[in-house]
Amino acid sequence: MGRTRRNKWSRRTRTKPGGAPGQLIAPADAARGHISIMAYGPDGLVERSAAGLTEARELLARWPTTWINVDGVEDVETIAGLGEMLGLHRLALEDVVNLGQRAKCEAYDEDLFIVVRQPSAAGDPHVSEQVSMFVGPRYVVTFQERAGDPFDPVRERIRLGKGRIRGAGPDYLAYTLLDASIDGNFPILESLGQRLESLERRVVENPQDETLGDLLRLRSELLSLRRDLLPLRDTVQSLIRGESPLIRPATTVFLRDCADHVYQLVDLLEVYREVSSDLMHCYMSNVSNRMNEVMKVLTIVTTVFIPLSFVAGIYGMNFDPDTSPWNMPELRWPLGYPLVLLVMLLVSVAMLLMFRRKGWLGRRAARRGV
Repeated sequence: MGRTRRNKWSRRTRTKPGGAPGQLIAPADAARGHISIMAYGPDGLVERSAAGLTEARELLARWPTTWINVDGVEDVETIAGLGEMLGLHRLALEDVVNLGQRAKCEAYDEDLFIVVRQPSAAGDPHVSEQVSMFVGPRYVVTFQERAGDPFDPVRERIRLGKGRIRGAGPDYLAYTLLDASIDGNFPILESLGQRLESLERRVVENPQDETLGDLLRLRSELLSLRRDLLPLRDTVQSLIRGESPLIRPATTVFLRDCADHVYQLVDLLEVYREVSSDLMHCYMSNVSNRMNEVMKVLTIVTTVFIPLSFVAGIYGMNFDPDTSPWNMPELRWPLGYPLVLLVMLLVSVAMLLMFRRKGWLGRRAARRGV
């Protein structure tokens, strides 16, 4: 079943106004909780795909780095148990279950609390998932809305012992998770860029009503993505400048690379937003120009028929030529009717030639944008 699109402007909190701080109330649509653990060091790895609090406590005591991942925040008792076991702040745990938080980084006595917005697996910019992360001296705990994430390459690196991840500690693990979540935005922006190029061709060549709808939808998706990325930029910068003892100088270098990725995303996003605004103005200008062309043709037709209506109106006055020789004597002429039609034709041709000479018709009008 597809995921229900949530209101992108709402903050999904279930704490009643005026309630005591630190209450853990799971959202009504929260997924069932599932705990997986990867405990490792330079010499080995222990992985548990389904674990409990007792096993987590044992692994935390034995291994230098333990990654506890919780998919789903429905089981608030398990979340509270993890908080008591690790000494996690109650307000931070409240933010874990109150989905819809913006990206942020908060320092507590024994750990760092980081929130990032992770792109959905479907690639819909309107839907992002909250990933809450606690970084301690010997552990990293991540809480996700539901199963499915971009962290499989990180898990594979831990299993194979590639690079420095096995011996680098929890802060480096937090960096790799943060980097994987950030890089998940690049495919989405690439897809939006391709759609923007297609819309540019449509706006220039043949703007239609559907083009405007597609352009408005694209702008809405860019706005949703911007709401996720701008706080993320500040979050990474706070990690670099925070001078927390949990983040070693060697890891700060890698966090700078992470910040570069966020800046690239934000810069690309701002360019796309400017291009979409320019396309909107271009679309409105094209529609206005087409309307002006239509109005110009109608005006010319009306102007041509004004003298013809004048001539036809004269001969509709019903003067009797038998009463006076001055009452429309041409009505007695054998060729009066053809001559009047010829005069009307000559007047029309003369007016069209005058319009063309003034540059209101033909190629000169097109070049001048009239």
